[in-house]
Amino acid sequence: MTTQHTASDPYATSSADETFAEGAAVFNASGGDWDDLVDEATSLHEERIVVNMGPQHPSTHGVLRLILELDGESVTETRAGIGYLHTGIEKNMEFRTWTQGVTFCTRMDYLTPMFQETAFCLAVEKLLGITDQIPERASVIRVLMMELTRLSSHLVALATGGLEMGATTVMTVGFRERERILSIIEMITGLRMNNAYIRPGGVAQDLPRGVYDKIRDTMPQLRRGLRELELLLVENPILKGRTVDVGFLDLTGCMALGVTGPILRSAGLPHDLRKSAPYCGYEDYDFDVITRDTCDAYGRLRIRIDEMHQSLRIIEQATAKLQAHAPGSPVMVADKKIAWPAQLAIGTDGQGNSLDHIREIMGESMESLIHHFKLVTEGFRVPPGQVYVAVESAKGELGCHAVSDGGTRPFRVHFRDPSFNNLQAVAAMCEGGQMADVIVAVASIDPVMGGVDR
Repeated sequence: MTTQHTASDPYATSSADETFAEGAAVFNASGGDWDDLVDEATSLHEERIVVNMGPQHPSTHGVLRLILELDGESVTETRAGIGYLHTGIEKNMEFRTWTQGVTFCTRMDYLTPMFQETAFCLAVEKLLGITDQIPERASVIRVLMMELTRLSSHLVALATGGLEMGATTVMTVGFRERERILSIIEMITGLRMNNAYIRPGGVAQDLPRGVYDKIRDTMPQLRRGLRELELLLVENPILKGRTVDVGFLDLTGCMALGVTGPILRSAGLPHDLRKSAPYCGYEDYDFDVITRDTCDAYGRLRIRIDEMHQSLRIIEQATAKLQAHAPGSPVMVADKKIAWPAQLAIGTDGQGNSLDHIREIMGESMESLIHHFKLVTEGFRVPPGQVYVAVESAKGELGCHAVSDGGTRPFRVHFRDPSFNNLQAVAAMCEGGQMADVIVAVASIDPVMGGVDR
């Protein structure tokens, strides 16, 4: 908001010797909502302080703004201010083809890109009616990539949570182990993050040569790194003093707020979509759903550590399945009207399409060239309808509601991002506790603002 002052205002000048013409107007800007909050607090005539934590703060997991009302060191009210990282991803997807939408949704929660890609592609495939036509190899690769991403996300949650409590070694160990995972993901997709690797109908390309050896060599290193984190965290009396009975949210609170993921499982409910509503063949994998009954930040930390061990089990099973498949098994649906990009293969120089594919579409088959051009520029048509598909992200239930009007672009795509729903629990976890416990509670939620604001 702005207020108008005359030139006589002693606080309106920028220097002592500056003069203004008679009647000149000077405008001072002040924060509207912040003034309202302070006025509201001071009108109570009590010794309470309103603290604005964020949106740029090292302990708010991105551009999250927390408005805390304090009575001494005790938090009497907590409000979350969001929207500072709004990217318009969902709206932008309405102006791109169905396949191009993968490039947008992978950037939402930038720590869990494979989950957004999978949820979106499963929704598109359900609209197309080709769910049962997805090659088995493509589904196994999707599982492999999602579990690698789950490991990576949990490592960041532990690393940043440790750093916010002053445990810098936890940060360095966590990010060291994450780099091992990202090197595998980069070897497979070509990118560390924002991969756009999972596509409607399958995946962009098959696994490269040497990836099995890379995974086999990395697994023991990851297990040693996890053991190192366990020794640093699990029975650390300082950490337990900061996390036990902090950020308390029981099962009733979780159900009322729609909270899922490690927070819900820390309240004792073994809800995991990989078991309760399997997708991508998860029913064929042997793993356990980890639960605890502490309902606090310490229980969520323990759950994430144990879930990483389960992810390693799934990765080893998926790798064995992939090696058992015959070489050259398809990784994209057979329907050439959907399989985009058609016959993608990396050339001998490691870039672009294979020379055989270029030779066919550029010199041998005019029909192939026309089809390739229309498929890439115009996209495939999706029958009218709407679907909702959910996957178990590292942070909870990640859902995609896709609506088609029969065109080559989505009519509407909306995501149920778990960070958005879980962030509602900030007030319930923090009010009545100490200000220092707010940092621990938010870290245990593990929100990523790219997914919250979209």
